[in-house]
Amino acid sequence: MPTLLVKNSHTLVTMDEQRREIRQGALLIRDHVIEQVGPTTELPASADRVLDLGDRHILLPGFVNAHHHFFQTLTRVVPGAQNSALFDWLSALYPLWQQLTPEAIRLSAQVAAAELIYSGCTTASDHLYLFPNGCTLDDEIEAVQEIGLRFHASRGSMSVGQSKGGLPPDSLVEVEADILKDSQRLIEQYHDNRRHSMLRITLAPCSPFSVSTDLMRESAALARAYPGVRLHTHLAENNSDVDYSLQTFGLTPGDYAASVGWLGHDVWHAHCVKLDDRAIQSFGQTGTGVAHCPCSNMRLASGMAPIRQMLNHQVPVGLGVDGSASNDGSHLLAEARLAFLMARVREEEAAALTAREALELATLGGARVLGRDDIGSLAPGMAADFVAVNLDRLTLSGTVYDPVAALIFCPIDRVDYSVINGKEVLNPHGLVTLKLPHLLQRHQTIAQHLANL
Repeated sequence: MPTLLVKNSHTLVTMDEQRREIRQGALLIRDHVIEQVGPTTELPASADRVLDLGDRHILLPGFVNAHHHFFQTLTRVVPGAQNSALFDWLSALYPLWQQLTPEAIRLSAQVAAAELIYSGCTTASDHLYLFPNGCTLDDEIEAVQEIGLRFHASRGSMSVGQSKGGLPPDSLVEVEADILKDSQRLIEQYHDNRRHSMLRITLAPCSPFSVSTDLMRESAALARAYPGVRLHTHLAENNSDVDYSLQTFGLTPGDYAASVGWLGHDVWHAHCVKLDDRAIQSFGQTGTGVAHCPCSNMRLASGMAPIRQMLNHQVPVGLGVDGSASNDGSHLLAEARLAFLMARVREEEAAALTAREALELATLGGARVLGRDDIGSLAPGMAADFVAVNLDRLTLSGTVYDPVAALIFCPIDRVDYSVINGKEVLNPHGLVTLKLPHLLQRHQTIAQHLANL
């Protein structure tokens, strides 16, 4: 099996159990797995391929994106949705999303994946919950496999349209029996629960205001019939979301999740901005995860999630960039910086979240939320997913005091190297696996077509 030696980093941030940061650290990778970690002087001097970082790069685990909607890269900054909160924002965008095609799904997924890779992401979960005009989750899976991102594909769904008291138009909802049948097909066709897997399937009914309680329960039962299939949805995103839950189910969002069996180590919820104290305690006790999406929460005026309180109650917390129609980008390192700043503003406490805690949310936190113990840190036996950031850049000049913390304190446009599953996907010259100019041209053409409809 081929070997890769990455040596002479300025600092290697392991995120291992001791949270070691190794000066002039190095990695030895065999095939797609890390074999050795330590100072450059203590690792072999040669390998089939050597990447010498010249003592000028921070080397760290690849980031994990726990919540996204890739298709939304086609509908950024739509004027009718620029100044709207969640429900009105969705209502403004549904008519555009009704026009999506399989090609649109493929191209939007590759653009989102490329953005994520440039920002340091090596594993991403995406939540695709609408399937008009023959679109399938297969379209997205094939597109992401081509670019080389480690992927958790969520089979989302909407089954309660406006005629039944839900938010989405009836034309975008599906029959629940068809949803469950397709969910089972996808699990059996694609889900790979082996260690270092590149593809896993999640079942993800969209939200309490777009699916029935029956679908929530039946999706949970189906997922739990297969090893490693997890559950994901939106929960307690803003005050209107809470009001809908109280009016429709007579339950708070946390109690609603419990009532349909959506608590546990195999579940994570997006946003949870308005999760109450009792629910936070319950999430911590049951190991129920949260994908924190600070940029989207600010963009839609949803509020600030109580992340410090969640961490204090041992709630698993990862980061998500959320959809590119509410972010409006896919920059995971920027998301970590926003999470760091938002926690300090919310708590009015300068130490509410440290830079290294923010990096941990982006790595180990996301891995835990996705149920993975093979990514998120650089240690023997872990997947060979890592990124490197060159310190010789304008925004990092003067950060000699603590260059690791500088990755969060200072804005950074992109990482310089990304290796996923032992394969280089990004280097200082750009993306290795796809021709970006051609992709952007095709993506822009489809976005223009949607805008003209």
